[in-house]
Amino acid sequence: MKNKILVALGNVAGVEKVEDHTGVSSVDVQHYTVVAGDTLSAISKKVYGDANLYQQIFEANKPMLKDPNKIYPGQVLIIPKR
Repeated sequence: MKNKILVALGNVAGVEKVEDHTGVSSVDVQHYTVVAGDTLSAISKKVYGDANLYQQIFEANKPMLKDPNKIYPGQVLIIPKR
């Protein structure tokens, strides 16, 4: 939950950096910055080696993502451990 909050805050227009002063430890996760032409399937293929695991990325980024087909360049996504 902490990671979702930090990533959601960092994906607000005009927010350049989010500093974490919560003191709550976070689960080891990876972050991925979307580039032009990316899809969740393509990202899943890059990080997991399997495009069909895109749903894991989508679920980890709810409620920031409402539709797995609507991501944009510059958006930072949480990539959960497989």
